[in-house]
This record gives sequence, structure tokens and C-alpha cells, in this order.
Amino acid sequence: MASEPTHVQDVIDYDVDRRKRFAGLKPDDISRVLAIKDAIAGHVDEHADAFFNYLSQFEEGRGLFGNSEMLREAKRLKREHLLAIVGGDYEKAYVEQRVKLGALYSRAGVDVRAFLGAFNQMMQSIGRRIAEIFAKDAKAASEHFASVNKIGFMDIGIIVDVLIAERERTIRVQEKAILELSTPALQIRDKLLMLPIIGLLDSMRAKQLTDGLLHAIRANRAKVVVMDVTGVAAVDSKVANHLIQTVTAARLMGALVIVTGLSAEVAQSLVALGVDLSKINTVGDLEGGIEEAERILGYKVAKASELAAQRARA
Repeated sequence: MASEPTHVQDVIDYDVDRRKRFAGLKPDDISRVLAIKDAIAGHVDEHADAFFNYLSQFEEGRGLFGNSEMLREAKRLKREHLLAIVGGDYEKAYVEQRVKLGALYSRAGVDVRAFLGAFNQMMQSIGRRIAEIFAKDAKAASEHFASVNKIGFMDIGIIVDVLIAERERTIRVQEKAILELSTPALQIRDKLLMLPIIGLLDSMRAKQLTDGLLHAIRANRAKVVVMDVTGVAAVDSKVANHLIQTVTAARLMGALVIVTGLSAEVAQSLVALGVDLSKINTVGDLEGGIEEAERILGYKVAKASELAAQRARA
């Protein structure tokens, strides 16, 4: 079973014949389209204007109209699009042309719903031209428009695939950036890292946390890590076990992990889940965890008044 495209290259490589079958496009349809080619091609600007004039009414399409260079390119590609609709050749090059248009709409932030409405207006414009051609033969007008509409249906499938694929790609990039920002390993002293964890901690984020921490340990040659979970409201057994694995992996890399900020609820949950906490060093709060870490590293903390007195005696 063929899977749906997951990115733009998949849209291009997606079986063209399969797209034609989805649209119900047959040789008779292509013959009918070619029969009205000149009449439709002669009014390309009229049909393109129907698309852009409709799209310009909506906030979801304003990104395109606020960039004159992008708008010129969109209109150029739309003219190519309309000429290709009645060109009779609907192979891979045709799909690639539609993909370029879809990618441009995506960069401009055109909403799928706004695009569909504008596309419908364009097809209605073509339909009116076909009705004029066959003013005395309603059946022929209906048949010819139905054939053009099948190509339009195929175009919608391609362009919407691109818009969705690009939106999903953007979401994945944003999610990755958010994850990277949400669990930063901060160096607060030589060989000492602090890892503040805030918000929902699911399995995916726990894995990302482990990967990031281990890279930070290696990069900073850390010996102690203070992992503060004050901002974590709840954990399940999978996440708890993942945290223990993180502590173990850090130990294998020569770093001791001190966990701070366990809430009463999280502590009770861990006990109820039967999680083995014997190998985890815990301290009540972040301040205490940093003090313990500094003690392990051999740092001595003194009050400012004591340091002043020492300098005076020296």
C-alpha cells in the first residue's frame, strides 16, 4: 500500500499515474481539454485574476500580497499553471511545476482553506469561458468542464500535499528548537553543569534530555551535574526509568548526577511505581544541590564578609 507523501520530494516522486486515477482522468478527457486549449489559453490573465483577487480578500493570503517580488513570481507560475492545465501533458514535469507553486504559497504563509477558495474561483472563471464556447450545447459544455475539473482536482491534491508537507516540516523544526531550548545544560563552574527541567516530561523529551546532557558532559568535561526537577509536576514509570538511565549513563561518562527539587507528589509517585532510587543522589533544593556539587569538586564557599576579613589579615 502506498503511503502519503511526507515531504516535498515525496510529492514530486509520488506516482503520477496514481494521481491521474484518483482524479479519474482518461484519454477522452485529455482530448476534450485539448479541443478548448486556445480558447482557455487566450484568457489566462482573466482566470489568474479570479484566483488572486479572491485570495487578496483574506488575512490568510496577505503574506503573498505583502511581498511584491513573491507576488510577481506567483503570478508568473500561475500563468504557467493555467497554460499547462490545457497543455495535455500531465507527467512528472507537470507535478514539479505544481510543487513549485505550492512551495511558494507555503513560504508566503497561504492557508490551505484560502487557497482552496481561490482555486475554486479560478475554476469557475474557466467554467464560464467554457460555457461561452458551447453556448448552444449545454451537454458539451458540461463534459468539457468536467474534464478540465479532473485536472484541477489533481492539481489541488499536489498543491495541498505540498502545503501540508511544508507545514509539518516547519512544525518538526520548531519542535526540535523548542526541545533544545527547553532542557539546556548550563555550565555554572568548571566541571559543574546544571540541568533545569521545566514542564511536561514525556518519553521523547526525556530521550532528548539524555542525549543533550551526555554531549554537554563530554564537551565540558563535567564531573558533577545538578539536575533540578522543581518544575516537573508529574512523571510516569517510563520517564522515571529513563531518568535513572540518564543518571547511569552520566556515571559511565565519569559524571555524578545530583537530583534536586523532587516534589512530594513526584517522590510519592516514584515510590508507588517501585522505581529503584538507591543509585540516585538527591538533595532537597537547587541551592543545596549546588553546594553539595561544589563540596564534591573541592570548592569552598565563604561569605563576602569572611573573604574581606581574610584579605585584611593578609
